Amino acid sequence: MLNSGNFVLINVDSNYTWESFKEPTDTILPGQSLTMGKNLYSRQSERNYTKGKFRLSMQGDGNLVLYSIVWPSEQSNGAYWATSTVRRNPDSQLVFDEAGYVYLKEGKENIGNITKKDMGSPQDFYHMARIDYDGVFRFYNHPRKNYAADAKSCTSAWSIVQSIPEDMCSAILGDLGSGACGYNSYCVNSNGKPQCFCPEGYSPVDSFDMSRGCKPNFQLPSCQQNGWELNVDSIEFKELNNTDWPLTDYELQTGSQVDKTTCKEFCLRDCFCAVAIYNENNCWKKKFPLSNGKQSKDLNRIAFIKVPKGNTTDFCPKSKDQSTLVLVGSILLGSSVFINFLLLLSILVAVFFVYHKKMLNLQFDSTTFGLRRYTFKELEEATGGFKQELGRGSFGTVYKGVTPSIPKRYIAVKMLNKVEADGEKEFKTEVNAIGRTHHKNLVTLLGYCDEGENRLLVYEYMSNGSLATLLFGISRPHWNQRVQIVRGIARGLTYLHEECSTQIIHCDVKPQNILLDEFLTPKISDFGLAKLLLAEQSRAARTHIRGTIGYFAPEWFRKASITVKVDVYSFGVMLLEVICCKSSVVFGMGEEEEALIDWAYDCYSKKKLNKMVENDEAARNDMKSVEKLVMVGIWCIQEDPSIRPSMRRITQMLEGVAEVPVPPRPSVFSSS
Repeated sequence: MLNSGNFVLINVDSNYTWESFKEPTDTILPGQSLTMGKNLYSRQSERNYTKGKFRLSMQGDGNLVLYSIVWPSEQSNGAYWATSTVRRNPDSQLVFDEAGYVYLKEGKENIGNITKKDMGSPQDFYHMARIDYDGVFRFYNHPRKNYAADAKSCTSAWSIVQSIPEDMCSAILGDLGSGACGYNSYCVNSNGKPQCFCPEGYSPVDSFDMSRGCKPNFQLPSCQQNGWELNVDSIEFKELNNTDWPLTDYELQTGSQVDKTTCKEFCLRDCFCAVAIYNENNCWKKKFPLSNGKQSKDLNRIAFIKVPKGNTTDFCPKSKDQSTLVLVGSILLGSSVFINFLLLLSILVAVFFVYHKKMLNLQFDSTTFGLRRYTFKELEEATGGFKQELGRGSFGTVYKGVTPSIPKRYIAVKMLNKVEADGEKEFKTEVNAIGRTHHKNLVTLLGYCDEGENRLLVYEYMSNGSLATLLFGISRPHWNQRVQIVRGIARGLTYLHEECSTQIIHCDVKPQNILLDEFLTPKISDFGLAKLLLAEQSRAARTHIRGTIGYFAPEWFRKASITVKVDVYSFGVMLLEVICCKSSVVFGMGEEEEALIDWAYDCYSKKKLNKMVENDEAARNDMKSVEKLVMVGIWCIQEDPSIRPSMRRITQMLEGVAEVPVPPRPSVFSSS
């Protein structure tokens, strides 16, 4: 392995017999070229490294092109980006030079720069370019150790410098293929990353790979006499604003008489119609499968999605003749087996009562709430006998594992302690509630185990560990990254407090319970676990302190009701930690023995906030934002819960939507 990243095989004459730079996969590195006829292929999904459905081709005509493709033929569905550098006598190649620039070269001539943004000095940064599984060709950099030591502002992950295309959802559009996302789904551009969603009434074909599209939760229209789509009383429409599936329409109704109501009526009376799209007296009918789905605030269209009422999968009314035939057959069959039925019934009743509890367990499987039910043996094998411990908390121990399925996926398995062995129904009810939470800033629950006395939860694995590790390590993360992290945490807590079906109070907000994915997106963990404690502990939750020293809200020490404001207080302490990259738990252990919250307020009131961000050049160049975050933190740690703002208000202040008023001095509070 050379320092350039080129993996080479060398013969006895010291010549290269094979090198990875000439057999690229999805990535190119400085010093590597993509010559004519060579391709980069995206991987299948985040964890599946088989070839995916996107290709970057350095064509023989000198044109560099991004395609969506289909396997196994590798047939192209059409280009969604190209340099348009077709030459008569091409001798072109894509060059990634050691200075970090990517460009097209013909002979010795530079014929077009691909990188438009500064990748950073190669003395300070590592560089790479990759066609990711979502089809976007991205350029990344990562600080070198010597730069991190000097700047003290490195991140622990690769940072995106440039993306091609910048809006994948809009870039890819063709008569063939499903588009940026799979069939029957729609794409939303989120900070340059295409995200795929299913419309209401549809569910993912593969919940681990949204690019595979969505399937309807009902029978496909057949236009037969007994089809639900012919019974207008059984149909309803789900509305999606700013959404369209272009190129799948088969009929257009237009004119001043066409409004939203008539548009839905056109689709209602047409058994082939799956979706109607309305825009300014125009109504397009769409047929299955829906492709090139996109949602954007600039897309002034309304989608009416046709589904059976109640979204039933078995709505299929029988015709009169069919019903008569079934009735006659049932009578004849019933007469012939009546005596046998009575004998079998007595046996079945006995078996039912003997195995009643077991049958209940089997019936309460993953179809109940979309979660995988694992056996203890499966999780024991996945974790290698629970060998690799990721961490411990108040609810139990977390182990790293990997699923045996294809593609393999890393998981985090939490073995719960202090859970009632007999409370199966209560356990499943609470797991159901956790499983219904879906937010970008929450760790996703994938499944569970409730076998015997074992209670385990299976979560998605977070590759970058906890926020505590990032904040309190040798080098602090970049200021802008810290700001984005606290905004994400605030959005996640807002969802738990106000937006999910059942309000959830976390009760233990701290950096150790904030996990980071490969893009350093913050995800809140350990939410919703309070009711999984033993019954006596749950009853004591209002009077016994729960959480972690340094993050307790004052009301935990009093006979006061516990509300979402305890999370606000803990968030405020954590926000101050994020600003200065110092832990509140160890802050007061020095000679001064001053609490972090008191020190932060002193710095604010004496206009010495620069002390909180010493040796942090990026933060010191943005003192206005530093002051705003400190003010928000001080509002959060007010002793009176009623004075603390809600998490929604905090999110608005952090994002600049709401003003941050001058906070009062927090009352002196001690847990002693």
